[in-house]
Amino acid sequence: MNTAPAPTGAAGADRTPFGEPHWLTAEEQRVWRSYLHATTLLEDHLDRQLQRDAGMPHIYYGLLVRLGDAPERRLRMTELAMDAKITRSRLSHAVARLEKNGWVRRENCDSDKRGQFAVLTDDGYEVLRRTAPGHVTAVRQALFDRLTPEQQKSLGEIMQIVAEGLQPPDAGADLPWLR
Repeated sequence: MNTAPAPTGAAGADRTPFGEPHWLTAEEQRVWRSYLHATTLLEDHLDRQLQRDAGMPHIYYGLLVRLGDAPERRLRMTELAMDAKITRSRLSHAVARLEKNGWVRRENCDSDKRGQFAVLTDDGYEVLRRTAPGHVTAVRQALFDRLTPEQQKSLGEIMQIVAEGLQPPDAGADLPWLR
């Protein structure tokens, strides 16, 4: 068994000097598994609430929220894919379903013949308006009501650090929403 210390820093943090993986400690494994379990349960909880209340999955609700927050309730499809962290193909499928419900429409971009906008319709905005109170209640009950203000602050700081590490500004075309 290798007892050499694991390298530090981003370049070699996942391997020891001898090529062995830097395995998780028992405590790190416990934290990792708790994180996976909790996030899976939370996503399922929110998905079920939105399916029950609005007949849509959580990902679709997130798209409607992003469009509702955008100027003129419209975003370029590429920007919406980046915001939602999904591939353009998956976004196209989701927008087609939202169009079928009358909640979103596509508009061509005059300045770029290949570009399109997704636009939240009045019906889509109304669905969002009706669904938001139940959704925020589900989020509050499942997450925030269970944490102290200090824990909420820590969770926010931790998630910000993780997000910044996973999405560096120079990430390039390897990101899924750029494919």
